[in-house]
Amino acid sequence: MTTTSLSPRERIRRMLLIRRMEETILELRRADRVAGSIHLGVGQESAPVGVGAQLDERDRVVATYRGHGWALVRGVPLGRIFAEVLGRAGGTNGGRAGSAYLTAPEYGFVGENSIVGAGLPIADGVAMAQQFRGAGGVVVVSFGDGATNQGGSHEALVFAAARRLPVLFVCENNSWSEMTPITDTVPGAELHRRAAGYGLRAGLVDGTVVGDVEAAAGAAIERLRAGGGPEFLEIRVPRILGHYNGDLQLYRSDTDKQEHLDRDPLAHEIAASGLSADEIEAVRAEVEAEVQEALAWAESSPLADVTTAADHVVDAAVAFAVAPLPTEGKELAYGLAVNRALGVELEERPEVVLFGEDIAIPGGTFGVTRNLRKNFGERVFDTPISETAILGAAVGASIQGLRPVVEIMWSDFMLVAFDQLVNQAANVRYISEGRVTAPLVVRTQQGVTPGSCAQHSQSLEALLAHIPGLRIGMPSTSADAYAMTRAAVAADDPVILIESRAMYLDKGIVDLDAPVEAVGGARTRRSGSDVLIVSWGRMCDIALSAADELADRGVDATVLDLRWLSPLDDAAIARAVADNGGRVVVAHEANLTGGFGAEIAARIASEHFAQLTAPIERVGLPDVRVPSAPALQNALLPTSAHVRDAALRLTDARHAYVA
Repeated sequence: MTTTSLSPRERIRRMLLIRRMEETILELRRADRVAGSIHLGVGQESAPVGVGAQLDERDRVVATYRGHGWALVRGVPLGRIFAEVLGRAGGTNGGRAGSAYLTAPEYGFVGENSIVGAGLPIADGVAMAQQFRGAGGVVVVSFGDGATNQGGSHEALVFAAARRLPVLFVCENNSWSEMTPITDTVPGAELHRRAAGYGLRAGLVDGTVVGDVEAAAGAAIERLRAGGGPEFLEIRVPRILGHYNGDLQLYRSDTDKQEHLDRDPLAHEIAASGLSADEIEAVRAEVEAEVQEALAWAESSPLADVTTAADHVVDAAVAFAVAPLPTEGKELAYGLAVNRALGVELEERPEVVLFGEDIAIPGGTFGVTRNLRKNFGERVFDTPISETAILGAAVGASIQGLRPVVEIMWSDFMLVAFDQLVNQAANVRYISEGRVTAPLVVRTQQGVTPGSCAQHSQSLEALLAHIPGLRIGMPSTSADAYAMTRAAVAADDPVILIESRAMYLDKGIVDLDAPVEAVGGARTRRSGSDVLIVSWGRMCDIALSAADELADRGVDATVLDLRWLSPLDDAAIARAVADNGGRVVVAHEANLTGGFGAEIAARIASEHFAQLTAPIERVGLPDVRVPSAPALQNALLPTSAHVRDAALRLTDARHAYVA
């Protein structure tokens, strides 16, 4: 490939179209016809125009929230951009994304991202999918100078370098990190030199001259296509307007404003083009006509349909069909059952890839992924210790057609990268109106084991189950470790599977030939009629032990294993409440306050109040941090005796409950 050099007229037309689009959006906002903040790239047009000219249909672009111009150069219709900003049904996302988050993957525009620096790890995943499929495409990710101070951005550079991904990291350095000069936080502000320190080829170009941007980007993209590995291109551009539409820029001196205005690439290109005043005026008229036509189309589009506001959060609900635990099959340890499930999915689905810290060559900290690298080669690989990059790459790869399964070694470690689950993965289906999904699986483990400290023992399922768009499962048997892993990989939404490391060696019968089930559905582990014990994960074994102790006292308990906290099997809960006289104990290992048991209790109290014959009892870890010493742990952990005593309080006639 050789560098594409646009004609002077075409450069001016493309830059002017972006400029007039941005100015029109600002006018609409000032007239209160656009809701919320908007971030404009006036003065930065040379970056999308110069880089965009070097791309073809194989390539993908991930942009910052100042990314309208990038959308336009990828071919997203101007009318649809206007419609999205105006909250219209004809917008790129039907009004769900707005100015700062619009996406249009069908045009190779993966989308904007309103979280600073969050797009870089996602770009890694998009590039990884391109690489695995041999598509020959490259990925361009744009971001501002401020994003280079985000940890996730640096993780993305490390990840891309380690995998030699075809990513061009484009830093549009306008010298202002929102409202703070980049020189105040990065002495010298030689941002490309920071990237070079990670082993990337890195360069600097003056964004005032579009031709220079074209040349630098064209050369970089040619090297990327040849397998040269990721590159970093710092483009020095002016910021002519404020950080957002309401920014009065009181922090900027008049001298600074004028210096930036003097570097306006559009004005520079017009002056250097050699075109006559009449020719320039003809271009302006052409662009203005296009803008007005697009705006008229957008304004004619109806407002976003309010009846669809709650649609496309996750896949349409399916009826839960949960088979009883198998009595015939192969006896496997819980951890090995996960391993077998992953192996089957890798064998049957060529789009499945596994990656994470130490999962390939070492086989995982707990040995769960042992031998998978040997059997499936590069589809199973180790990553840097970079949780944000791991999860972000999973998001990017999933929206490009892969089905990544990633491991986060301890659930506590997800907290350093929560953005990629909460603000990224969970939004993909919703923002795209269901046109794009993120079929990724995050495997992790949690819970208290002897010697585990307060940073390696938390039970965090309630945090995750709170997020619409995520599916949360917690297998409690070897059979479910196998079945739920396969269900998770088959799902078209992001799934978090939380395993119990305390159970990795526990054995049980697994039906390896069972059909793949859908995500969702509770299972009754024991049937009774006196009291219902609702639990999940490791706590189910404790609930079953409590039920045995209750039986010795003449109390017949049902143990309901929820298995999936999202989607929640409300119907199974309703049946179990009715079958057990309205007496309910909810037991989990997580801290009591704000634990998912509170949600279960609240639902039962709200939806089945008339059936309750006693107050709902909750059993959980006290609201403390988890100590390391086993003796201290044993003083805090919920036991079968705690569950048993809670059930006895409900079944004791002296505690009659009057609704």
